[in-house]
Amino acid sequence: MLLARNVWGGGVAKASLALIACVVAVMVAPQPVQAQDSETTVDEIIVTARRSGAPMWEVTRGDSTVLLVGAIQAVPAGIEWRPDALEQATRQAQRVYFPQHVSASPADLFRVIWRSRTLTRMPEGRTTADYLSPEWQARLDALEATYDEDWSRDSFLILSSELLSDRLGMRDRGNQKVGEVVRRAARRARVPVTSIGSVRGDAVIDDLLTRRPETWVPCIEAAIVAGEAGRPAVEARGQAWIRFDVPAVMESPIEGALSQCWPWGDPALGTLLRGQWISAVEGALREPGVTLAVAPLRVLAETGGVLDDMERRGFEIIGPDWRADQAGD
Repeated sequence: MLLARNVWGGGVAKASLALIACVVAVMVAPQPVQAQDSETTVDEIIVTARRSGAPMWEVTRGDSTVLLVGAIQAVPAGIEWRPDALEQATRQAQRVYFPQHVSASPADLFRVIWRSRTLTRMPEGRTTADYLSPEWQARLDALEATYDEDWSRDSFLILSSELLSDRLGMRDRGNQKVGEVVRRAARRARVPVTSIGSVRGDAVIDDLLTRRPETWVPCIEAAIVAGEAGRPAVEARGQAWIRFDVPAVMESPIEGALSQCWPWGDPALGTLLRGQWISAVEGALREPGVTLAVAPLRVLAETGGVLDDMERRGFEIIGPDWRADQAGD
């Protein structure tokens, strides 16, 4: 997830509201709607969905089919894919699965406001140089000079957002997001929508507030590499995505940073989120008809991810190669 940049001078309440909004937006659960009857065949739905240009995989057991759509953040402007085809396939599916949602309360919001400095600034008297090696600090210094910034006192949560979101344009709305396309089509067609799990807001906030700065170092190092690669790396990742070159997407420094950073790089939270996806796919394979599931590509294609798990248990998976060692199989 990419958290919004905190404008420290803009006031504690404003910064905290932005932070809690983004924490909650990690996994927003759409409201369930009623199903519509459809006589469209499974093959028709799959053929339509594949015309969208988004990488996806078909897993079938008996009369149950799960169509796993691998989504990435920030498909750059100019990358051509066909959202209309994915919308049509969504309208024809029996159900849609989306990522987890955070169940946050007003108390959680006030807690973030009260503790906003912990989330946005380094511990008193500390800077990034206290946690990064001299080599990595020098590389960060070079990026600061490039952008005329001083991030030495920003928390690593904010620094990772600065490097990935703001400097690489990962929040640019150059293209429609896969999740937004599917959510809009499901709502209009009244296709049942389910969030595959939930995470308690207080647990998320506890995780962020209690994480020691040194545990963020792998994330920051990966974010520095991504920052050095620059926007050409974002473009190359988008091109690989529409070419179904999943190994190239996974090897991108952008994807590497997103995998290392919060929440996916957090040992406890990342494990929980991944486990919920595997359980959700298992459950969908017990439901008749077609389940269209929008999942982060990295959760599907990473080593030990959903696709590896399905393959290990003997399911036939139809779709693009997701590991580099599959080329030529």
